[in-house]
Amino acid sequence: MNLKEHIRVIPDFPQPGIRFKDITTLLSNGPVYKEVIDHLANHYRDKGIELVAGPEARGFVIGAPLAYALGVGFVPIRKSGKLPGETIEAGYDLEYGKDKLAVHKDSIRPGQRVLIADDLLATGGTISTTLNLIRQLGGEIAGAAFLIELSYLNGREKLDGIDVLSLVQY
Repeated sequence: MNLKEHIRVIPDFPQPGIRFKDITTLLSNGPVYKEVIDHLANHYRDKGIELVAGPEARGFVIGAPLAYALGVGFVPIRKSGKLPGETIEAGYDLEYGKDKLAVHKDSIRPGQRVLIADDLLATGGTISTTLNLIRQLGGEIAGAAFLIELSYLNGREKLDGIDVLSLVQY
């Protein structure tokens, strides 16, 4: 299946020069959405995954169903100030700005194998920060799964030595 047929590209959003990859058109198509999650789950099924972590917000729509398909827990990586418990935080650069991510200190035990899942790998800033947070808690990175990779932004270079799977490349 050509997943690009199900991803809408919106020019000049959220600012001029950005060609936003809108996955809501894919998510609203149940059989296509299921195929995406099944494909990712099949790739990681026998890799000893204990948790899936997904950065806010679109990482939730990939990571949570992937965790369910793998029969493991899900760890939300939220923007600063959104988690009620004790957290650790780290800042990062976006393709078009800056932000901070946080995770509950008790969400990952040392040695747990964690798969990171998100909708998009672009510059690698969000995922590098997610990796940093997981490693600070003692988690082992088991891989990184993406629906889309913007390969021209070279984000994969920040994930050296990590099993990276992206289903669609632009």
